[in-house]
Amino acid sequence: MIILSSCDFRNTNSREVILNNLPKSIGQCKVLFFPNEKATLEDIYSEKYHARLQGFGFREGNIHIFDYCNPKNFQNLDLDVIYISGGNTFKTLQRIRKCAFDKEIIHYVDHGVTYVGGSAGAHIATKDISHLVEFDPLPEDMDDFNGLGLFDGILVCHYTPLRQHVLDRLQNISRFPVFALTDDESLVIK
Repeated sequence: MIILSSCDFRNTNSREVILNNLPKSIGQCKVLFFPNEKATLEDIYSEKYHARLQGFGFREGNIHIFDYCNPKNFQNLDLDVIYISGGNTFKTLQRIRKCAFDKEIIHYVDHGVTYVGGSAGAHIATKDISHLVEFDPLPEDMDDFNGLGLFDGILVCHYTPLRQHVLDRLQNISRFPVFALTDDESLVIK
């Protein structure tokens, strides 16, 4: 299952959709959280992300925070949820690819782990992220704009009428289906 939203747990409607579609109660779910591009090793090994996830309802013993420097430690875990939240879509996906964990995420989802993506995490799950150059700074050395392909389409997250021109353009040129998500909307793919 894939749950995509613009605001994940920080929005009442999105949070409700996530909680209603997790494979078990949030307190029982074993989660692997991917910090965004701003995360330092100090952040990863501090209590910062553990406290955030506990605030959402995950239990301390069930929380794994992904370390981009030690990806092998996160292979073959007994997981229920992979969770990637917001940030710079390009830089977060680039970090995941540089440590070659993109294929592992796909493997987990293919074997029943629920993917929860909020904003950047939602975009990362799609087929293509190239349209996000209007919203996120692009790293100099990035030339692969393929998402993970977990969702057969592309998204315009944080949709408001101000982003209508982006949606219209994409619907005219994209070879993939295009979906808009307001901050109150979520998309669940079973």
